[in-house]
Amino acid sequence: MPSRDNSISDAWASGPGAKPRASELLAEAQAHERSGRISEALDAYHVAIASAERSAENAVLAEALRRLSIVHHHQNDGDRARALCQRSYETALAMGESGLAAEALNTLGGYEIEHGAMRSAEEYFERALKLGGANPRLRCRIEQNLGILATIRGDHAAALRHYGASLEAFQAMGDDKGCAIAYHNLGMISADRKQWADAERYYEQSRTLAERIGDVHLQGLCLLNHSEVHIARQAYELARRDA
Repeated sequence: MPSRDNSISDAWASGPGAKPRASELLAEAQAHERSGRISEALDAYHVAIASAERSAENAVLAEALRRLSIVHHHQNDGDRARALCQRSYETALAMGESGLAAEALNTLGGYEIEHGAMRSAEEYFERALKLGGANPRLRCRIEQNLGILATIRGDHAAALRHYGASLEAFQAMGDDKGCAIAYHNLGMISADRKQWADAERYYEQSRTLAERIGDVHLQGLCLLNHSEVHIARQAYELARRDA
């Protein structure tokens, strides 16, 4: 395993002295995960969980369990991922933290989509929305997941409704990246419904925001999908330009 110089979890494990708070250990674990140091992240999440259990920092415990669950999910350890996320949900619910409980339900719903269990996924998302829908940051992600689920089912009217609700929540937070993604999703659904003018408008709005935040990948997706709208409208030179 690579060395972890100046790691606070190493300092915690090494002996006497000031112990880092569970929240600090959780932050370290997240930093390892973002940097792709998965082995270190796993170790740090376990240390954070142990610390949160000792100090009864149950909010940190619930979040650390959920994030550890996601790491195991990415490693294709589905059973362990579900068990950890279920424990996160139960921990959050027991202390009345509806937002954290909703986060866990939203995560479990995502797992169900990946395994093709669409009805179960919808139940998780609906429960998450009921618990955490008052929080715009959480609501926008749950609505987006419900939109994805509706898209998979071919229910375009429901997908438009959910993506629209997601957009409203992102706008309320001033989240340009979230808005850009929501506009792109609305463009795709509009194109599927052959509502070309709406699709074109949504793609343009998404690309404008993507350019503002420097998201080159999303800019490319908007151009590619917009070119398909041009083809449908027989604007072939515009399609060639965007492609």
